[in-house]
Amino acid sequence: MLDPRPSLRDYHGDMRLTNKSIAITGGNSGIGLATARLFVAEGAKVGITGRNETTLRQTAEELGAGVVALRADVNDVPATERAFAQFAERLGKLDGVFVNAGIGGATPLGQTAPAAFEEIVRANFIGAFFTVQAALPHLRDGASIILNGSVHAVLGAAGYSAYGGSKAAVRAMVRNLATELAPRRIRVNQVTPGGTKTPIWASRAPDAAAMAALEKQFAAVTPLARMAEPEDIARAALYLASDDSTHVTATEIVIDGGLINAPMGAPIFRANR
Repeated sequence: MLDPRPSLRDYHGDMRLTNKSIAITGGNSGIGLATARLFVAEGAKVGITGRNETTLRQTAEELGAGVVALRADVNDVPATERAFAQFAERLGKLDGVFVNAGIGGATPLGQTAPAAFEEIVRANFIGAFFTVQAALPHLRDGASIILNGSVHAVLGAAGYSAYGGSKAAVRAMVRNLATELAPRRIRVNQVTPGGTKTPIWASRAPDAAAMAALEKQFAAVTPLARMAEPEDIARAALYLASDDSTHVTATEIVIDGGLINAPMGAPIFRANR
């Protein structure tokens, strides 16, 4: 039976990012890679950064000759500045940037060294700010800046003070940057993933059996009863990067299956109703 629901193509006709140039940090794995794939499919000229030369090269080969892949660490401000200058040189003025690169990690009380705590804050918050600053000279007026947040900003998970704090700082920064860049009509928004199947879980789920167990745990406490796929986050980023959201700024799209705002809808609570 044919699906009676209209597709996005029915609404939009042409591809949604045709002729747009967009840079994605951390575009060689996880959410960044899924977003790069989708943006290319939607007609964008895409530039990606990453730390791993091998996966960068593989990603560029997969996505096609038009993709510009540059090695840059989010903590290396001069390298990030050079990368964005090269993106602009090769892709033209940028219509958008997805500030996606970041790291995870637990920082439990009584067991955390200052360097470990600072590493997470530096990559996720300080690195995000200086990524935007590096991109700014190369952005068109009316461009879209998208930052990658996390439900950890409000979740209150034990042992994740650095990660949750860094993502809460990003959440606040989105509002500040949106105000600061409003005169240029540059929109600043955030995608906020819940538990998503990406390499960030490698330390907790090093093999298929462990990952299956983790997915089962998330399904039990998520109203829509599954972990997110990276493509779920990519589709939200697509909306914010496209002209569909030209009057949207200083906000976030939460993609967590209802975990934060409707927790009592999770399967774990349904048996007692």
